Amino acid sequence: MRRIEFLFFSLFRGCLLLMPFPWIQRAGRFLGRGFYYLMPGRRAITLDNLRHAFPGKTEDELRTVARGAFENFGIAMSEFLCFSKIGQPDLRRLMNYDENRAHFQAIAAGSGLVYLSGHFGNWELSGAGSACLAGVQYLVVVKTQANRLVDRVVTGLRCGFGNSVVPMERAIRESMTALRNGGVVALAPDQSATRESDFIPFFGRDVATFRGPAAFALRAGVPMKMGFTVRRADYTYDFILEEVPTSDLNGATEENVRELTRRHVSLLERYIRLHPDHWLWMHRRWKHLGGPSPGAEGGGSVDS
Repeated sequence: MRRIEFLFFSLFRGCLLLMPFPWIQRAGRFLGRGFYYLMPGRRAITLDNLRHAFPGKTEDELRTVARGAFENFGIAMSEFLCFSKIGQPDLRRLMNYDENRAHFQAIAAGSGLVYLSGHFGNWELSGAGSACLAGVQYLVVVKTQANRLVDRVVTGLRCGFGNSVVPMERAIRESMTALRNGGVVALAPDQSATRESDFIPFFGRDVATFRGPAAFALRAGVPMKMGFTVRRADYTYDFILEEVPTSDLNGATEENVRELTRRHVSLLERYIRLHPDHWLWMHRRWKHLGGPSPGAEGGGSVDS
């Protein structure tokens, strides 16, 4: 069965690779719109999440956002699967980053950094592009794909611009080693965490949230930045980097880890509110709801 899945995956990717990159992006939008109609279960999850997040919007408005979110997913995944078609000069043209040069200089200084990218815009481009622009290698924390043949291709694409990856189950030790050596650890911690995690407000509901990124930053004494890719009408991206404040948090106490987690979740929510169709609403992000409970070490992944 895994080999059959890989065959279809390879055929799909092969068809995309036959196209010029601008066509790939537009084909991704078309495919995403098709997923909206062909995946009623995921469409229902998306609309339910949106109703809770935006109670003031009409049903027509929510459906418009939902379709846009599916289209965004289609574009992002199609672009990612064809990273092998583009080189570093293409990557630089794809991302508009002039306002972030000071951030990239800080990243290149080699003093250590926790880099966050929610499943927003093209999150894979965020990690690959920011590393390329800064001229450094990221250690990217990922969730291993169930199909190991697909996982091998996905890992190759993620490492194509010089990054390396580490599975979530080995992330704690390797991430801390990288940070203490002045490296950059990249995570996308906005998917559902376990019931043993911290419960952090997100769109008005306390939801189980990975505390690993905050714990990494505070234990290693390094800054935290969050990157956002906002798609333009011409399919290029405005790339935005924002620092999550940590200077007033002294040490990796439970209170400080929870506060830093709250800060980066709040920053992500702000950007989602600005561009609601850019986020992965079809994920069951609010699967575990409740009050605060003892935290568990965790990471978050950059895969979908």
